[in-house]
Amino acid sequence: MLLRIDASSTEPLFAQIAASIRADVARGALKVGERLPPARTVAEELDVNLHTVLHAYQELRDEGLVDMRPGRGAVISAHAGELGELHVKVASLVAEARARGVADEVLVSLVRVAQREAQ
Repeated sequence: MLLRIDASSTEPLFAQIAASIRADVARGALKVGERLPPARTVAEELDVNLHTVLHAYQELRDEGLVDMRPGRGAVISAHAGELGELHVKVASLVAEARARGVADEVLVSLVRVAQREAQ
């Protein structure tokens, strides 16, 4: 697993770490039951505060993508498998939109409208 962050980005570091893990789950690079590296190790490798990594892990836990258990660390949850399936569908939608000449911003707007309507 290769976590990616951009120190020059306006997005908070914890959000970047969480987004990187989400992307790895969606692509299938991280599988259900796989352990994430210890937060201390990630913090040292990325040269960030330990609490930044813990915040990212806790956000993923709150989303249901990661189970955090004492002594076992952070583990990709069974719910994460659904994200991979959804990623395939979204990739297909993006490909179809591009084939039809739909701009990315328009597609994002359509998705947001659909989300609001589904509430």
